[in-house]
Amino acid sequence: MDRQAMQERFGIVGQSAGMRQALDRVRQVAGTEITVLVQGESGVGKELFAQAIHQLSGRRHKSLLIMNCGAIPEGLIESELFGAEKGAYTGAVERRTGYFEEADGGTIFLDEIGEMPLTAQVRLLRVLETGEFSRVGSTNVMKSDVRVIAATNKDLGREVEAGRFREDLYYRLSTVILHVPPLRDRRDDVLPIFEHFQHRFAQRYNSSAPALDSSARELLVRYRWPGNIRELRNVAEQTIVLLKGTSINADDLRPYLRGVLSPGGGLGLVPVGSSGGTSADDEATGARERELIYRALLELRGEVKDLKDQIGILVSAASRGGSPPVQDPGRLLVMHENRDESGRRESFIEDAPYEYDAGPEEYASLIEDDEETAASNDLPTLEDAERTLILSALKRFENNRRQTAEALGISERTLYRKLKDIEASESVD
Repeated sequence: MDRQAMQERFGIVGQSAGMRQALDRVRQVAGTEITVLVQGESGVGKELFAQAIHQLSGRRHKSLLIMNCGAIPEGLIESELFGAEKGAYTGAVERRTGYFEEADGGTIFLDEIGEMPLTAQVRLLRVLETGEFSRVGSTNVMKSDVRVIAATNKDLGREVEAGRFREDLYYRLSTVILHVPPLRDRRDDVLPIFEHFQHRFAQRYNSSAPALDSSARELLVRYRWPGNIRELRNVAEQTIVLLKGTSINADDLRPYLRGVLSPGGGLGLVPVGSSGGTSADDEATGARERELIYRALLELRGEVKDLKDQIGILVSAASRGGSPPVQDPGRLLVMHENRDESGRRESFIEDAPYEYDAGPEEYASLIEDDEETAASNDLPTLEDAERTLILSALKRFENNRRQTAEALGISERTLYRKLKDIEASESVD
């Protein structure tokens, strides 16, 4: 079956390079028994590719069972996969058949495999290696001939490094990796997919599909589609149901695209509209609450982006050996490090005002010598940089140790020890 026929059969729309590569990979592996790991962001349509692999394989006349590993409680996932004997756990009032037993001769699609608990991963690896398994609460070994296709929206390599996913299982599942690109990387496919969904929903709701004008087309192509195909499908359905007219422009679409810049600047938020007396009070209240939540999340995203930009400027300046920009000479960006109740270290940056308190000048000579040293060296060592930072902070706070320690994010005891080390080094020199 060629690529075009396969796309028509399984409803996979798109002619971008990334999609052609993914479809060609499906054609290569479908007729084999090899395990496939489908990688891609949430909403890109990974299940469609799993169905295509199964339907083009020699197992197409047997079952394709789909299991979402993230939707099943940790205590039940093993019984779902491998079955359970009566009385194996509380609530097991009868023998239960698992997915591997039901799918014998067919295919199992394990979606969100990265959410599978480690205990279940051990048993999954065994059945992948030997085809053998046993029901929960039983010692009888059973065999099953099942092909496994797994999918994830996580980087399983990082999950392995973090200890949340078994390395041996990762290598067993990733014999062949099928990458499904996100919609933002295949902008040429956006309009064909959108019009495909429009046509489908127009038939379902016995309505007509309004045409997209140039501004609407440009907006759809420029939008990043964080929800990928799932979000695009929802927007297309809303245009059929909610928009009445023969054409759609950019202003018509903006309320349905979360995160789009509005003409007035700022984030394009979901509008809060009244129910108009046509819905029940509880439904209208729920809709307004959801819209307010969307607003808060989008505003928070904007604030986080601004913070990341500011930190990026500081890091860039530090990597060039320069000083980070300070807009207000009366304020200082201070890094703090604390530990929470569990012992985990937390860091945060505070925009703190300078305070000038009169104090002794016992370190004045050291500060002057340090400034001369800094002027004569282009790139100080870490020890010299720490010394410069401490003495500069002392000068800034008029030798007030408490304020200096707070500004540097260290304790007064640590500051006292470091000052002793500086004094000792100066005496040696």
